[in-house]
Amino acid sequence: MRNTWLGIVLVVVAIGLVYLLNSVLMPFVASMILAYLADPLTNYFQRLGLKRPLAVSLVFLVLLIVLTACLLIFIPLVVQQIKQLGEAVPDIFMWVENVLAPQIQEWTGYDLRAEVTNVREVLVENWRDAGGYLAQALGHIGRSGMALMTWITYIALIPVVTFYLLLDWNRMLRNVASLVPRQWADDTFRLARRCDEVLASFLRGQLLVMLSLGIIYATGLTLMGLNFGLLIGFVSGIVSFVPFLGFIVGITVALIVALFQFGTWWAVLGVIVVFSIGQAAESVILQPKLLGDKIGLHPVAVIFAVLAGGNIFGFTGVLLALPAAAVFMVLLRELNDRYKQSTLYKSEQRSLSPSNHHDGLGRHDERESS
Repeated sequence: MRNTWLGIVLVVVAIGLVYLLNSVLMPFVASMILAYLADPLTNYFQRLGLKRPLAVSLVFLVLLIVLTACLLIFIPLVVQQIKQLGEAVPDIFMWVENVLAPQIQEWTGYDLRAEVTNVREVLVENWRDAGGYLAQALGHIGRSGMALMTWITYIALIPVVTFYLLLDWNRMLRNVASLVPRQWADDTFRLARRCDEVLASFLRGQLLVMLSLGIIYATGLTLMGLNFGLLIGFVSGIVSFVPFLGFIVGITVALIVALFQFGTWWAVLGVIVVFSIGQAAESVILQPKLLGDKIGLHPVAVIFAVLAGGNIFGFTGVLLALPAAAVFMVLLRELNDRYKQSTLYKSEQRSLSPSNHHDGLGRHDERESS
């Protein structure tokens, strides 16, 4: 009992420290997550015969090459498509008013043009105010130069702290494991392995699924000549961590753009084929190969954890949300398993069993008849 209370006190103290130091902890929490994600690749290089420092350096070189490629190739294309989207907005409104609205009114009797006019006026008004908002924001940044420098320092610390954490990752795990009381060791290590499976399944596996879907959607839409295909595919891949959300958002926007750009049913069919290929690849290849049969976090749990963590602990809470949710879900499953093995559950099951109930009545009737 004393050990249980000691564990509860330690958890409360840890939560209190996170709440008090949430801004300072941000670069360290981000670095721990990055080190956790990069550790399997570092271990792979070690198994090839490289020393740990050289393996970590090679991992950072790979990440630097990937980041540089994204900055030089992918990001300029996305920015260009966002700019093109802004230039195409007036033409989209004209198409909706002159083509789509009359068609909808013919089918349903609802006049969409008044709504489109209101939306356009709101956008124009906000666009005029955007210059004033930008000036206010720049002035605020100028007055809060110390806060801006603090954030720049935190961001600059992330790769440095990640490097040193990744360098000593295995040794730190062994040191933490040595501090666990021996009477809790078996249960603690078993629960830690289950938490690692959940986190690895969601963080590593789901990120790869999102990246693969984004590439499939962006490539397919771009090859069919759809405007903003790269942007639509990229956004669809990002939001695909919620089942079917990326598919619904992506195919809806792509169909509207295809009708606006081409105006033919062949373009609609092409969009449907691209997203059908992505869904088939996710179901048949990506999910089985990248996620396997590991139990990941439910999308609702992910959304709630991120919102709750951000509301309580700020940006640090957002970073801690998924690991905390994984631990919480594992502990809930552990409690459920122990409850199913308890005498309370088993005795309740016997008392509510129809056969036992019938047997009890039968013996009672026999006693009365005798």
